[in-house]
Amino acid sequence: MCELFIGADPTLWQSRTRSLRIDGVATSIRIETHFWETLEEIGARDGLSLAQLITRLWHEAMDADHDLGNFTSFLRVCCARYHALIAAGELSPDLSQPIAISPARQILTREATRRAMSGMATRSLAQPEKIN
Repeated sequence: MCELFIGADPTLWQSRTRSLRIDGVATSIRIETHFWETLEEIGARDGLSLAQLITRLWHEAMDADHDLGNFTSFLRVCCARYHALIAAGELSPDLSQPIAISPARQILTREATRRAMSGMATRSLAQPEKIN
């Protein structure tokens, strides 16, 4: 099993820093190559540059009153969810299909149902799971 992960191209986990402006404020984001590539793919599906996508994510997260104390973690989770939603059949793997046309509320409802059924949503973060 681990060969699938160990044998991957090592450049995928190398961190890269990119600078961009959000509302005229210069900022730098440092994440791994795999996540940069995924963010570029997500943006391209809706005709957005990487900077435009990140700016939109920032604004929409702020509008939703999310705490973005660790914006890079938020971006990594966005990438992981993107791949998970494709794997679950909620998003088309066809890169020519924009994400913006997806029925977000219905997808989120089905996702919440799947999480609740698997017990993931009921686990307490205060009690870490023991791994043997």
